[in-house]
Amino acid sequence: MKVPILLPNIFNHPFTYESSHLNLKIGDYVIVPFGKSKITGVVWDQFEKNTNKKYVIKKVVEKLKIPSLKKNTIEFLNWFSEYNMVPKGMALKLLLLSSSAVEKFPKKKYELFKLEIKKNNIKLSKEQEISLKKMNIHNEKFRVHVLQGTTGSGKTIVYFEALKQLIKKGFQVLIMLPEIGLTGQFEKKFIEFFGFRPAVWHSGISKKNKEIIWSGISNGEIKVVIGARSSLFLPFKKLGLIIVDEEHDQSFKQDEGVIYNARDMAISRASFENIPVNLITAVPSIETYDNIKKGKYSFSKIEKRYQNASLPNYEIINLNNTKLETQSWLSKEIIQKVNLHLEKNDQILFFLNRRGFSPYVLCKKCLESYSCPNCSINLVYHKHKQNLLCHYCGHKAKLDRDCSKQGKCDFVFSGPGVERIFEEVKKNFPEKKSIIFSSDTMNKKNSSEILEKIINNEIKILIGTQLISKGFHFPNLNCIVVIDIDLSSQGHDLRGAEKNLQLYHQLSGRAGRTGKPSTVYFQTYNLNTKMISDITNKNPDIFLNKELEIRKLNDLPPFQRFIALIITGKKENFLEQEAIKFKNFIMNSVEGKVLGPVSAPIFRIKRKFRARLLIRGKKSLKVQNSLTKIISKYKFPSGIKLTVDVDPINFN
Repeated sequence: MKVPILLPNIFNHPFTYESSHLNLKIGDYVIVPFGKSKITGVVWDQFEKNTNKKYVIKKVVEKLKIPSLKKNTIEFLNWFSEYNMVPKGMALKLLLLSSSAVEKFPKKKYELFKLEIKKNNIKLSKEQEISLKKMNIHNEKFRVHVLQGTTGSGKTIVYFEALKQLIKKGFQVLIMLPEIGLTGQFEKKFIEFFGFRPAVWHSGISKKNKEIIWSGISNGEIKVVIGARSSLFLPFKKLGLIIVDEEHDQSFKQDEGVIYNARDMAISRASFENIPVNLITAVPSIETYDNIKKGKYSFSKIEKRYQNASLPNYEIINLNNTKLETQSWLSKEIIQKVNLHLEKNDQILFFLNRRGFSPYVLCKKCLESYSCPNCSINLVYHKHKQNLLCHYCGHKAKLDRDCSKQGKCDFVFSGPGVERIFEEVKKNFPEKKSIIFSSDTMNKKNSSEILEKIINNEIKILIGTQLISKGFHFPNLNCIVVIDIDLSSQGHDLRGAEKNLQLYHQLSGRAGRTGKPSTVYFQTYNLNTKMISDITNKNPDIFLNKELEIRKLNDLPPFQRFIALIITGKKENFLEQEAIKFKNFIMNSVEGKVLGPVSAPIFRIKRKFRARLLIRGKKSLKVQNSLTKIISKYKFPSGIKLTVDVDPINFN
């Protein structure tokens, strides 16, 4: 009997094999010959479309002892492929483990994740109870519920209670977090509440552990997974609920390799599985807010913080009235305020969303800046590593450079990064222990020890990038200093205002979580304080409503679909000509308007020039289908590559 087998590679169709003596059905995992090797595939739900090619049909070698992939998961992967314009084989590759599947281990291998729910005496507030009740209505079938709550209002406890009921009924649950760095602290919180260990899934998990978790999920031995984006594609046997925590977070967008938005795909997977999905946030994304307003998503809100802790006060430090000393970024007024907080035993956070020591380094003699030879951006000086680093391609360089004028370059640092603020903090508060909190320092093995010290108030001063705003709980943090709000509000990003709103709400939510008075200080030269009051308003809906009006007026997402086409090549002029040629080829066949081509804002990355086209059309799969069809007919010359980004989040 002939069977269609999908393989985890760049093909958009299954291959036909002979089942031989094996009794195969849709979803079975098999080993098949392909070329000179043997690889894992899955029996798919449809054959490849008729081709005129004649070929020898090979036989399936072996059927693996793994529960079959569910039909609705196969349907989801087919839809995922169509929506994101990704070959079906690459969608399957996301589900498999290094392009293979894992058979069941002995039961003792899953002992670590044994289900034993302990009793706890946590009493929910009135608001939390109402939210839980709304969340649990129709909790057996597909629906999207948004739980919005002020940072520190106890949203996590509410959805823990919701998922407890489903676990007791034998369902599996997936909790998605935007950052790997959050999983450690979150896992602890989960164990405290439930009394058993969840499986944690992200790129940092060892191969052996991944094999145990993957097989435990496919066999139904593991009930709860806490994971980053990739956890969405695990082969759940009996998935009952998906929770997307911090749903607004831009990190849910995968923007390399297979490009997709994990939050949107989680909603789709829940729809195909016919199960509920809960989106958790302090400030919803524009798309989510629009769906709440249209009544597509059910909604509950927690206004009060846990144990009635008050939100922080805001204070603006006008830098026009207080002169900063040369090469200094902290005003005297800020230093005084911080000292007052330290006297009260408060923890302090200096916030600057810029890694490294200095973002610009230039020579005083030749006036040439240090820029990346591979990308059209400046190199960032990292003092503790003693090198200049490109944050796009990873290129490293030394400061030592021959000057075009004479001798060696005499460099000067322009602008601060967190390392520079760290030095100034150490100079002004030498007795207090301080630490940098960024992706450079917190993705290391000892990061859980550092978190423990911060929670125990052993580290008094944090200097952090936006990583610190993402859901961490620091009970003693009662003073936040935003070093430079002006810089973070620059840029040509249609989502810039929305991102700022979410960032500063999340950031201020780190302060005053245990009830002590807290303050967020904004250092700024910008006398237009409206922007600050907009992004710190206790009711973010006011801002979101205004933003929706602007988007509607200008036919921007969520009212229209955007698809970005990024064309890259090594020769700038040739790339420009090819981009124009490609636009002319597709523009009359696409269900939408084709804008561009233009040079991308960062027009060169990894020695490749970049041109961008933008397709703007109605929110239907017709846009993707028409585009997929026409692209398949176009042959790019050697050295030119096309990347497709459906629903782009950034426009670099």
